[in-house]
Amino acid sequence: MEEALVVSTAETPSDPRPEAPEVYPLGLRLSGRRVVVVGGGAVAARRVAGLLHAGARVQVVSPAVTAAVEGYITAGHVDWAERPYQPGDLAGAWYAVAATDDHAVNEAVAAEAEHARVFCSRADDAVASTAWTPAVGTHAGVTVSVLGADTADPRRSSAVRDAVVEGLREGTLAAPRFRGRAPGVALVGGGPGDPDLITVRGRRLLAEADVVVADRLAPLGLLDELPADVEIVDASKIPYGRSMPQEEINRVLVERAKAGKFVVRLKGGDPFVFGRGQEEIVACAEAGVAVTVVPGLTSAVSVPGLAGVPVTHRGVAHEFTVVSGHVAPDHPKSLVDWAALARLRGTLVMLMAVERLGPIGDALLAGGKDPRTPVVVVQDGSRPGERVLRTCLETMAADVAAAGIAPPAIVVLGPVAAL
Repeated sequence: MEEALVVSTAETPSDPRPEAPEVYPLGLRLSGRRVVVVGGGAVAARRVAGLLHAGARVQVVSPAVTAAVEGYITAGHVDWAERPYQPGDLAGAWYAVAATDDHAVNEAVAAEAEHARVFCSRADDAVASTAWTPAVGTHAGVTVSVLGADTADPRRSSAVRDAVVEGLREGTLAAPRFRGRAPGVALVGGGPGDPDLITVRGRRLLAEADVVVADRLAPLGLLDELPADVEIVDASKIPYGRSMPQEEINRVLVERAKAGKFVVRLKGGDPFVFGRGQEEIVACAEAGVAVTVVPGLTSAVSVPGLAGVPVTHRGVAHEFTVVSGHVAPDHPKSLVDWAALARLRGTLVMLMAVERLGPIGDALLAGGKDPRTPVVVVQDGSRPGERVLRTCLETMAADVAAAGIAPPAIVVLGPVAAL
């Protein structure tokens, strides 16, 4: 069960501002229960999102709704009464939200709620509400809920919430880490390398790990945040250098999990974009080890984007193709149809291709690709020391060699590289 932390920002007796009504902090379990939201604007959209997350059966009463609310309705998540509010609309409701821009309507909704003993939140008058919506945040299974005593200053509640959540996330707020998760393996994509670009779930699972098996391209800076008793296994694969065999990585994952440990396999980018995530899942499955998959931000899209190159742009590219260049076009093990790629008009993103740009360029030119096709090469994308080289197909191999560009690097070829 999730923990809940409720924070009050009530002022001291010396505060000169008028006091707001006292509140009793409480969490509502609305799963499967009817909630009526009167109004279809921006405030209603925010409330509907949270109510659906809590599992409530939501009905919106409003002549018109925002596109976001309409999306919920179209998907069948929300029931819509396409008309103004009418007395009796709260029948059978457990909770009500009055979120119209008409004060009289909100007052009428609140009056019906009062008569029916249904708690009601009013968007236009917090003091007149029988329920207040707190500023809410979550981290690592903890829900932080902040209710401000000053209803005219919701930003203060949000600031307190953000400070508490950030303190929990960074470990600056005293709270012991929980690492009692059931044995198994979490396959976590760490993103392109910057520690801030890992997913929230990936970072949370990393904080709960007993063992971390990490690639060299993973966000290794996060390992410094872990307690000293967490075992770190270096599973780096250096091109043409030291490399931990995949069979050994599989063995470590299975062995540690079967020893009762929660293991995080921390990989760069996304585990399934020219990674070997599926091989690791198969190895665990065959050994009866449970696996959780957390996708990551792939470098094929994120690194060009960070360098100012969109892999698609309206009117410029209607497709993008991601290719592994770890073997040359003429290599017997190559599975890439370079001649077909040369005929495409969109974007070509090449991973692990820097050291074979000469033969790759020759293959694309032989397939009819324009020698002047723009190319952008990004080394160490999102990491300290990131370098960006702009060139063209005809000279890319020579220019990359002259600039000393080395792996890891992403190569983007196509019209978007000129943007």
